[in-house]
Amino acid sequence: MDSRTCATGPAEHATLVTRVAYGQWHALEDDLVVGRGHLRHRPDGRLFVSVDAWHDTAFARLAEAMTEALPAPLHTVVDEADTELTACWRRAGFTVVRREVEYAVPTDPEVTGLGAVVPPPGVAIVPAVQADEGLLREVDRVIRTEVGTTVGRQSAPAEVVARAERDAIVDPSLYAVAATSDRCLGLIRVVRVKRPRIELLAVRAGERRRGVGRALLAHALDALRRSGTAEAWTEVDASNAAASALFRGVGARPVGSALELVR
Repeated sequence: MDSRTCATGPAEHATLVTRVAYGQWHALEDDLVVGRGHLRHRPDGRLFVSVDAWHDTAFARLAEAMTEALPAPLHTVVDEADTELTACWRRAGFTVVRREVEYAVPTDPEVTGLGAVVPPPGVAIVPAVQADEGLLREVDRVIRTEVGTTVGRQSAPAEVVARAERDAIVDPSLYAVAATSDRCLGLIRVVRVKRPRIELLAVRAGERRRGVGRALLAHALDALRRSGTAEAWTEVDASNAAASALFRGVGARPVGSALELVR
């Protein structure tokens, strides 16, 4: 998660907050660092902040300094089980806009039941690196427009929100696509840092309920399995019943949940 729990402490502290570098703040008491604040720019253009403080007063001072210095809106992500930290952000004027459930997703087709899944007639799954970048960017823009007119940008996952009129594609090599001879119908993005993570699975509105998303997921999980990965991870908006059903249907198990808050 982006933030850590702020511990309770005495009601009053002589706490000085200073900006030590771009996107970094320290809370000091008698020259001792009792809290740190950080700013992170996501590729989609949104600003995410985090605070790690020894006590509530240091947290409040840091949050106040950061919200005064930075343009709105500001976002943060909190483990849903961390009720103390959530309360700290609420007191700082942040409100919950999303709840995401984290799933561990098996890659073994004997478990997922995806071994025999094939794309619909006339549709091919094009592996990452081989996808046509122009068509990839086109379907990305189409899907983002559809999301903006349905769930809305504020409720959309970061992976489908981009700056101004630009698309959200940062590294085309991370995407596999479902495509016909002349256009892309859907895409899936998998990143591998500490552990493989399915960041995005999306299908154009007119192509849903045909098995395109299921075929994309089968392709991605099979590629991970062949590389020696037993499980992948993903986060699903708790309000997205279709996505939740898809992942639960392949044996994914919930392992946690997070709240995104915004001010």
